[in-house]
Amino acid sequence: MNTLTGPSLGERVTALLHREPGDSAHPLRADTALAAGAGLLGAAIAYADTALRPDALGWALLAGAALALTGRRSHPVAALAVVVACIAPYQLLDNAHMGAMPIAMTALYTVAVTGTVRRTVTAGVCVVGMAVTGMSFNGVHRAFDVFRTSGWLVAALVFGVALRNSRAYVAEQRAVAARETERKLTEERLRIARDLHDLLAHSITLIGVRTSVAAHVLTASPERLDRAAVAAALDSIADTCREARAELRTTLTVLRADEHGPLPDLDGLADLARSAQAELTVEADGVHVPPAVGAAAYRIVQESLTNAVRHAGPDATARVRVEAAGALLRVTVTDDGRGGAAEGSGFGIVGMQERARSVGGTLEAGPRAGGGFRVTADLPLAARPLKATA
Repeated sequence: MNTLTGPSLGERVTALLHREPGDSAHPLRADTALAAGAGLLGAAIAYADTALRPDALGWALLAGAALALTGRRSHPVAALAVVVACIAPYQLLDNAHMGAMPIAMTALYTVAVTGTVRRTVTAGVCVVGMAVTGMSFNGVHRAFDVFRTSGWLVAALVFGVALRNSRAYVAEQRAVAARETERKLTEERLRIARDLHDLLAHSITLIGVRTSVAAHVLTASPERLDRAAVAAALDSIADTCREARAELRTTLTVLRADEHGPLPDLDGLADLARSAQAELTVEADGVHVPPAVGAAAYRIVQESLTNAVRHAGPDATARVRVEAAGALLRVTVTDDGRGGAAEGSGFGIVGMQERARSVGGTLEAGPRAGGGFRVTADLPLAARPLKATA
């Protein structure tokens, strides 16, 4: 039986260390608990030193230094100043020197973890210098004692600086991850918009053309109404609606499941060209076309034929040629109409260019010299890196 377990002790400590000081839900309560802990630890150390056990004034100074830690999060420098003001006379009165160490280390760590390097170095030099001077006045000249005291204070500073740098690194990594997530979401939105545009624009254009045909049949010669022609036009509209609905359902299923799912490929070009009354030539027999390249080619042809129906005129002829040219699959769609869509008139040409780039290919679109419009796409038959774009 599987049981749910919470984070381990190590994970909790790591999360606590990397949490910003201001992120605590109850900062005053946390600082009060920390001050009490540091004070009790210092009192235990001082009491254990029977030779230099503090008197009443020493205990009061030690308690005052611990109490100052309750404001360490909101005013770290001020808290350190109060701690130093209490510990300095405590040391000069020749009380247990190590008893004040937990409180002093906590105050120094707070300054280091919340401030700049300059402030940390300044505070460290001042506090360590005062500690060494106080110990010298009290006759503590043994190098080991001076080194031990200075070492603990410097260790607190180093730990604070290291933890501050670690927090900054974690925050930077989170920001990078957030930007990467936003970029992927933007790319996903663009891909969905491109897929839906490619699908709906083609179907809606065909529905519009066939509706115009039906309306023309109804209004051109009412006395000689061709019911068969009207019925055929309406049936074609219904068929287009059913096809669009089925393809939309398939596309949405692919978008929900996997962005690399199947989309229409070269096998569907015959029906696509027939529905747009275009001439189709395919010279890619026996050539392995990757699914992504086939889907890109299909969408490019679909969008090109949609633009031809919209802009080329009613008497224009569209021609589609798909051929394997070495390591490339070349897709060419031309029409002899009065011109194609302008580059900035919509998402069609931009979407086709993105389709080609998505598989490492290129696409050019523009008016032909002798009239009409041409779209030429070169798509690689083998995977290769995406081309850089300006």
